[in-house]
Amino acid sequence: MLRRDVLGGLAALAAAVAAPRAARAEGVAGEPGLQLGEARPFHPSDVRAMAERMAGEAYTPLPTIPTEWTELSYDQYRKIWFDPRNALWNDSGVEPFRVDVFAPGLYYPRPVRIEVVEAGQTRPLLFDLGVFDTTDKFPDVPVDDTLGYSGIRLRAELEQRGIFTEFAVFQGASYFRGIGAGQIYGLSARGLAVDVAEPEGEEFPEFRHFWIERPAPGTSDLILHALLDSPRCTGAYRFVLTPGETLQMGVEAEIFAREELDHVGLGALTSMFQFDETNRDRFSDFRSAIHDSDGLLMRTGWGETLWRPLANPKALQISAFQDRDPQGFGLLQRAREFEDFGDLQALYHRRPGLWIAPRDGWGQGAVTLVEIPTDDEVYDNIVAYWRPEEPVPAGGSLAFSYDMTWGVEPPPAGVLRVLNTRAGAARDGGLRFAIDFEAGEDLPEDLSRVETLVRANAGDLSPAILQRNPATGGARLAFTLHPRDAGLVELRAQLRLEDKPLSEAWVYRWTA
Repeated sequence: MLRRDVLGGLAALAAAVAAPRAARAEGVAGEPGLQLGEARPFHPSDVRAMAERMAGEAYTPLPTIPTEWTELSYDQYRKIWFDPRNALWNDSGVEPFRVDVFAPGLYYPRPVRIEVVEAGQTRPLLFDLGVFDTTDKFPDVPVDDTLGYSGIRLRAELEQRGIFTEFAVFQGASYFRGIGAGQIYGLSARGLAVDVAEPEGEEFPEFRHFWIERPAPGTSDLILHALLDSPRCTGAYRFVLTPGETLQMGVEAEIFAREELDHVGLGALTSMFQFDETNRDRFSDFRSAIHDSDGLLMRTGWGETLWRPLANPKALQISAFQDRDPQGFGLLQRAREFEDFGDLQALYHRRPGLWIAPRDGWGQGAVTLVEIPTDDEVYDNIVAYWRPEEPVPAGGSLAFSYDMTWGVEPPPAGVLRVLNTRAGAARDGGLRFAIDFEAGEDLPEDLSRVETLVRANAGDLSPAILQRNPATGGARLAFTLHPRDAGLVELRAQLRLEDKPLSEAWVYRWTA
């Protein structure tokens, strides 16, 4: 998936007004404002009923827009943008949110249906080119009934009263992104992942219909309903979004299987990792590191905390961490200083982490990590999700819910975090690892009291050395791996004190 921010310079065309005006949606004088169609009754349960009904029918993809739109270049697509003066609720003076729309085209060949819900009634947003602006470099493209908006952008007063800053975007397949105050977009989430990295190919379900509930004045939440569809399943979703220093999202969903779903991913996350201190020698670049996320954090059902530094392998690799009723997992960005990257444009130190906290029990399954080789930062190459052990049978359904935190890390788990992992060639021909753990009240002044556990399923390990790191105040654990004839080695390291975990368990896969 080409990821270089279509979001950054996005929006859409301002040519002629194409759609009829049935109702104004708080536009501004001189601007058309988003137009609403005729009202009809709506209840949140309608979305579930629609998904269940569609699952019993053959899959019918939405019509695609004219090829002139899909053949736009990236530079051409950046020359069209939404005029925020036309945003939904822009002129109301009471709503704490604003909603923008995106134009179709480029990577978005199928428009989505967007509706606004108020007082038990729903009205569709009618497609209107008049809500967009463009430069004179935008080509002349046809306008017909297949056109529609490709997604939505949500804004709120995050940092300054009266200034509405974006905090979430839903656009493309079932992808969506979010940020906390002061952050910039990085990793993405998905409504559902299907057959990730399977030899037959991955299926990408799409959100084809959104319903946005008009919030009451003074509320801090925005409620969004979504209908998901794909050749093998449908789904009904309810999102409750609460922006702020961190963006909180509550998700309630149920998927319905047209065919058996043996490999589904719940709480799916997609990110980018090219290099850091573990593989810096493979890339010639002025920056110290390039990644949207640097590790996968997991808290198991029995309370253990695992940290898995991300890798950019030379061949596709998949890791599965078996568990039952996990407490949570997420892709995080622990590198938070500018000098961790040295990039004045991408500002990777301001990218959010994303934590998934399942509600109720998710049963038996595995936190699954897929790492895809990449030599360019424009490609997402990391996928993480929960894979249930039991398939969803044809004609069956799976209901699940979870909470998402976009921003910084989840609350601490009472153990020292892994701050950084470094790796490089040792003088004796092995591979030297140096793992930095943070300082903390539980870390004794006398490090000789700390037990170091370092294990490998193949090869040989040198005796581990634990030293104080004066730069962090914490401890650095160092050891050398000699793989011998092994092509793959699974490593695990942890600090313990008085026979109890003192740190997260560091887990890593080395490949030849």
